[in-house]
Amino acid sequence: MLGAGTLGACGYALEGRGIAIDPSIKKVGVPLFKDQTGKPGLDQKITDKVIEELLRRGRFDVVQSATEVDALVDGTLLNYTTQPIGFGRSEGTRSEANRYVALLTARVRYTKPDVAEPIWESDSFTQRDEFDIGEDADTYFDREEQAQDRMAVSFAKAVVSAMLEAF
Repeated sequence: MLGAGTLGACGYALEGRGIAIDPSIKKVGVPLFKDQTGKPGLDQKITDKVIEELLRRGRFDVVQSATEVDALVDGTLLNYTTQPIGFGRSEGTRSEANRYVALLTARVRYTKPDVAEPIWESDSFTQRDEFDIGEDADTYFDREEQAQDRMAVSFAKAVVSAMLEAF
């Protein structure tokens, strides 16, 4: 009977847990992410969702500027690709792609101005999303756009968690 009552005090904890928030950081700047992907509008989607996620956390004022801030989120979208991952039969034995994966890789730095060492950084932060086009290949671009929207949300949640929760 003693075992159940003592498990909570066993001294185990998950590594990486905790909040890495400097109390001097009140205002965070998130300027438009730089885009090396050539994918129109992706930089704005990602930037907007990172700002929204930081605001949702409720700990900071967030601006889309790099000046007069206590900390800065500097991002560069390095690579964006889509690759077929699922195929269906079409007209006899010919196969056509009907499921794709969209992959985004970015470099993100969370820093304090005038401090050389970043608070957090990743040179290859990767996010992915999958989408189906079904039987109609004409829906590819609409479905890819929807995947980018979902990816922007999940990217923002993951990157802000990594920045603020010391993972």
